Amino acid sequence: MIEVRRLRVLRALADHGTVTAAAEVLHLTPSAVSQQLAALESEVGQELLERRGRRVAITSAGRLLLTHTDTILTEVERAEDAMRLHANGATGEVRITAFATAISLLVAPALARLRETNPGLDPVIRDAEGHQGITQLLDGDADVAIAVEHRGSPRPDDRRLVRIPLYAEPFVAVLPAGHPAAAAELIELPMLAGDSWVMPSPGNPIRDVVLLACEQAGFEPRVVHQSDDFRAVAALVAAGAGVSLVPRLAVPALAVTLPLTEPVPTRRVYAAVRQSRAGHPLVTATLAVLTEVAEKL
Repeated sequence: MIEVRRLRVLRALADHGTVTAAAEVLHLTPSAVSQQLAALESEVGQELLERRGRRVAITSAGRLLLTHTDTILTEVERAEDAMRLHANGATGEVRITAFATAISLLVAPALARLRETNPGLDPVIRDAEGHQGITQLLDGDADVAIAVEHRGSPRPDDRRLVRIPLYAEPFVAVLPAGHPAAAAELIELPMLAGDSWVMPSPGNPIRDVVLLACEQAGFEPRVVHQSDDFRAVAALVAAGAGVSLVPRLAVPALAVTLPLTEPVPTRRVYAAVRQSRAGHPLVTATLAVLTEVAEKL
């Protein structure tokens, strides 16, 4: 194995011509320079220097090694610079977990902005529904989680997390085109009590919000079909399979939607980071851009 520091000594000798001059540049003694060069010859198994009186000349093997030395030292310097930037928080990976709609509406637009403002940031995106994002965050598998407030969310006073509100969006009723209530201007939830429902799967925060809204409206919805994909929900509703409530920003264009009367259920979206990572420059930069994009929603 060739020691990089000894390559530096060989390069200094080639540049400055004598052991004494190389030692002066390297802040070493001439004896130490000679020892390093002798050790380098032992490592490569070839003579790198020819002694000519008080001077030394570099052999053909030494010149060959020098051609590789310049490349090696350049890459080592680049690596050292990269590690310094990483240690200072200027470069590195930020793992973001989010549910699908937030990836489309929030995270994807934020990536373009982050490339402009923080070129050293390397974002890694993972799709996580329901409570999975917060679980991954607390397990250390993510640096930022985009999540939805629901009954199973960590409490606001949970000291493990820092939470940043991002946006809130009302739910709308999604109805088949021929539904008796489709001509109404506003939907009162009891109007849908007798319908079949298309609902997200158990464990999805959206299901919790919708069930709670129906409970407050005085009925329990008859859940027939289940999907966590809002495009699939809209397609099933359009096919007459039932009705649903969907966050307004998540509704595909093919669906017939109507606003709800008060109180309107709302999806409240927030970003969370572990307390220990909240002050990291790259995490702070990511949160700033996510907040900026969320304001436009």
